[in-house]
Amino acid sequence: MLREYMSDDTQAIKDRIDIAEFIGEYVQLKPAGVNMKGLCPFHNEKSPSFMVNRDRQTFKCFGCSKGGDIFTFIQEIEGMEFIEALKLLANRAGVEIKQQTAQVNSNQKNRIKDINLHAARFFYNFLTQMDAAKEARDYLTTRGITQDMIDAWQIGFIPDQWELLTQYLLKKGHGVEDLVAAGITIKRDNANAQTGKGFYDRFRGRIMFPIRDVHGNVAGFTGRVLKETEHSGGKYVNTPQTIVYDKSRIVFGLDKARQEIRTTGNIVMVEGQMDVIAAHQAGMKNVVATSGTALTQEQIKLLMRYAKNMSMAFDADDAGEKAAKRGIALAMETGMHVKVIQIPEGKGKDPDECIKQNKEVWFTAVEHAQDIMEWYIERALINKDLKNPHDKQQIADEILPEIIRLPYAVEREHWLQMLAQQLSIDTKVLHEDIDRIKATTTQKTGQTMLQEEPQKSAQKQDKLEVLIEKWIGLGLRFPDIFQHHVDMLSHILPQTTYGPLYEQIKNSYTQSSRINLETLRQDAAQAHNPENIVDVLLMKSEWEFSDIKEDTVEAQLIEFSGHILIHWVKQRRQQLEQEIRKAEQHGDTERLNELLQQFQQLQS
Repeated sequence: MLREYMSDDTQAIKDRIDIAEFIGEYVQLKPAGVNMKGLCPFHNEKSPSFMVNRDRQTFKCFGCSKGGDIFTFIQEIEGMEFIEALKLLANRAGVEIKQQTAQVNSNQKNRIKDINLHAARFFYNFLTQMDAAKEARDYLTTRGITQDMIDAWQIGFIPDQWELLTQYLLKKGHGVEDLVAAGITIKRDNANAQTGKGFYDRFRGRIMFPIRDVHGNVAGFTGRVLKETEHSGGKYVNTPQTIVYDKSRIVFGLDKARQEIRTTGNIVMVEGQMDVIAAHQAGMKNVVATSGTALTQEQIKLLMRYAKNMSMAFDADDAGEKAAKRGIALAMETGMHVKVIQIPEGKGKDPDECIKQNKEVWFTAVEHAQDIMEWYIERALINKDLKNPHDKQQIADEILPEIIRLPYAVEREHWLQMLAQQLSIDTKVLHEDIDRIKATTTQKTGQTMLQEEPQKSAQKQDKLEVLIEKWIGLGLRFPDIFQHHVDMLSHILPQTTYGPLYEQIKNSYTQSSRINLETLRQDAAQAHNPENIVDVLLMKSEWEFSDIKEDTVEAQLIEFSGHILIHWVKQRRQQLEQEIRKAEQHGDTERLNELLQQFQQLQS
């Protein structure tokens, strides 16, 4: 396993990155004794069972049983392979990977990320340094984009030539098939990878905007045509789907906006890259974009890591509103609080234009964004006669499906009352209509989005194993007390799941007259498992017995010992009864007498 061979590098990374600080970028953590505690990002839960211990550099969820170190976490939450996680964390920690570098670079995702990085630098350097890019620089100036923004967002340009970027990247040592896989290069039907003939640039004659993932890696590009020609293609050309770029999972600008989103507690969602850049340039740093598509399940899940409030601006045309509504519906079902930003008529068709006319108008529009349900109700009432029962029913049929999406009962009831007031009817009538809508809907509204995968809970532990776990975990937290009780269950523990750890604890005490936790941790770590059993038991005990006082520990250990003995006797009796029946069936008298003797001893 590669992780084992690179243990020096992985340890150097863990020494430099605080796991609590890192996970805190994904999960809101609060102090809980020696640990940090929060809601698990891997499954739905209302009470926090997700624990992080910065001293031991581990995390554990006692709800879904996921746990491990910082590498396990980033692999799990980002869907990365270990090689990708290693490179990402090494870059963050400033650690040069010394071992198995060839294996790290052999990962195609890492190679494509390097290609994208080199391409982004090429575009940026061409825009800022080459005379042939003057027209592109002038265009950006007319759009109000400053040099600081060009530098910060690494905006670039590529002239209208067929193979310029492809040839540059080939000379940098990248393989042509990787360039195709990255979406940078297009392969003709008669292309020859050996000669390099038949390959050409996807982006030509375009202003280039790098699209980065939340960690700042360049995942793809959007290219806006500078001057339309017969072979320039559409106004915008995007990187196609690749193993690095999935437009449904990336939110433009989130790498730059996420800290401000955390600070403000609000996401400002717009449609295009220029809207985002203009807003950031104006001083509003919590703005991101869907890049013209409807919000997806994956994007909302990503955004929910940073805030649960979202103010959304979208184009006022039917297409823009329809796309926005699809995303809004999904966001509402997650419990995200959505508002609609309305730019005053005549003040700009989009945020970019509004900001250029008067940025204060944009800031005011964001500040006074309207709650989505108010917006829905207001629009449903347009051109309706509230004295006409048919119109009233139309309004109810339009609004009730949106209210049903809300996951919280109090919030749903609030908007039902609001709608009932507008229609001058009793909320009971609306509840009847809700029942009708639910009954006629083939799939209950609100189940289409962000359903967590079925929780992969750990195999259900029997009562005996749970008690032993508590006894050992509590004992490890208070080793000076535990050492006087280690031998109490010596006839039981070796036969259980925790037998090997129990033997290590006994050996530690025998050899040094004390229980050495660090030695136990090192012994457990030799299994090369990111989940160190000693750390897991300690963390679970700290979670379950956070308020225990030291002067009550001994009594608690004795109580657990008694319960363990009772449950072990019960299990052993059942086991012996099964074996006795089997011996009787086979007529094995010698074995039967032996089992009966054991059973009698157990009873005494």
